[in-house]
Parts: sequence; C-alpha cells; structure tokens
Amino acid sequence: MASKARLAFSLALVALFLAACGPRPAGGDAVVLKVASQRGGTRALMETAGVLQGVRYKIEWSEFPSAQALIEALGAGAVDAGAVGDAPFMFAYATGAKIKAVQAIRSDGSGASTAILAPAGSPIRTPADLRGKRIATGRGSIGHYLLLLVLEREHLRPADVSIVFLSPGDAKAALTAGSVDAWSTWNPYVAMATLHDKARVIIDNRGLMHGVGFEAATEGAITGKRAQLDDFLHRLAQAERWGASHQDQYAAALAKDTGLPLDVAQATVSRGRAAAAPLDAAIEAEERDTLAHFQAAGVIANPPDVHAALDPSFNGAAAP
Repeated sequence: MASKARLAFSLALVALFLAACGPRPAGGDAVVLKVASQRGGTRALMETAGVLQGVRYKIEWSEFPSAQALIEALGAGAVDAGAVGDAPFMFAYATGAKIKAVQAIRSDGSGASTAILAPAGSPIRTPADLRGKRIATGRGSIGHYLLLLVLEREHLRPADVSIVFLSPGDAKAALTAGSVDAWSTWNPYVAMATLHDKARVIIDNRGLMHGVGFEAATEGAITGKRAQLDDFLHRLAQAERWGASHQDQYAAALAKDTGLPLDVAQATVSRGRAAAAPLDAAIEAEERDTLAHFQAAGVIANPPDVHAALDPSFNGAAAP
C-alpha cells in the first residue's frame, strides 16, 4: 500500500510539472491585471464604452477616493495600474515610489476640474484673501499643487497660510463644520461642493495647470504583464475618445456605478474631457516644471530624473 501511495504521489507530481511546463492559454488568459480607479471613473468609462469586450485576461478593479490612496496601493504592489493626476504622480515618484507613467491623459483645457473652494458665507472672495487662512487639501495632490501655484501667483509663501492635509471626506466635513476656511480639491468633489453644499469657487485650475494626468503602472506590471498592460492602454485610449462624444452616457454610468448624484457626475464629465496622449518631450518639460514648483515651495528637496519616470514604450497605445 505504501509503495502504491508513493507511486500515486509521484505521478501526481509529474502531472503538475507537465501542466506547469505546457502551453498557457493564448492571450494570457490566466493573467490578472489589477486596475485602480478613482471614484469608479475609469471602470465606468471603459465598461460603458464597450471597449472591454473580448479581453483575454482578467481585470480586477479596485476603487479609491483619491490619487494618494491609489498611489499608495501601487507602491505596495496591491494594484498594477491606475489613473492619477500629474502632480500626485510626480510627488510620489520624487518620494521613491517604484512606479512609472505609461500613458498621458491630456485635458482639452475647457473645464475647471480643480479649484479652491470657500463656504457660501465666507469673507474669502479672491485668492489674495487666502493669507492667514486654514486651507484643506491632500498632500501631494493636484489640489495641493493648485494651491502652491495660486500662492506663488499672489506673491504669498506656503507659510503665509495654514495648510491642513486631509482626505477628501475629512476635508469636506471640515469645510462644512468651519474647521478650515477653504478647500483645494478636484472633481467630483468640486462639483459636489458647489452644486450641493453651495460652496463658492475662489479660483480654478484654468490657465495655471498643465491639464495632464497619467496612467501609472508598477515596474513589476511593466515587465511581468506587458502584453496585458499594452492591450489595456489601447482600450483605455479608445474609451477616452468615445467619452468625449458620449458625455451623457458616461455621466449616467458614472452616477450608477459610484452613487454620485447625476448632476455631479454630469459636471465631472463635462469639466474633465481628455484624450490619451504619448509621453513625449512636451510632457517631460511640463513635469520638470511641476517638480520645480514643488521644490520652490519646499515640498520636495531634490527633484528626480523626470525622463526616468516616463516609459514611452507604450506610446503606440495612444494612437487612434
């Protein structure tokens, strides 16, 4: 009996070895690409655009309330890829995150997707009125970056205000309670605060920010899941093009998937029109500028090599 058991065990090991060495399903069917989405935006867009049909690998979605949380998940290897603004990406890269930008997402510049807000009854009317005020934002976020740009334009230093780093949910509660005087944030939070909480926009990002975001990926995914990541980026670029001409459908799907009020979803989509773009010399120059502003404000000490942060080998995926 013992010899028969050993024989059976040996045959089982051989079978496992042959299965491991044998051909895998075409297209990488066994591979799971873990994709992060902020407030469900990427997932809602791609599913509604119908670009995920025929995917021959599994996509595992995760939802995050902010770029900071998403990038932390990327840095920890909990997800493979996700869309973030350029400022939080560069801030994270400068602080050692093992991630790279694999596709740019450029806004058409027509919408105000990031803004500094104040309550309806606030005495803050202009950016100059921010001096001495408590302003909530996320550390290294596009809201943080906008605030630094506005202060610089007004010839104010970061020390001339009190910056309170909070998550979007906590910042919203703090503004409502009067614990902070203003909030520098992004959509859908801008739309939610102005449409439902009667907050006022003191200044928005138009004319100040580059309007660039990135699909970022871990170094492990770039090397270990390259075919799947490249395919996903092609589909994402296709979805971005679809979304630009189907805003009502995208907004309805975003509201359904995330629980956002429809008017907030509509405002978010209309102010955030964007298209996939290659990682080129213009993008690289803009990101050097982003890092220079962070350094001038004392947020980072030594800017990293921007060229090394961008992986243009997937640029073909951005083409129509």
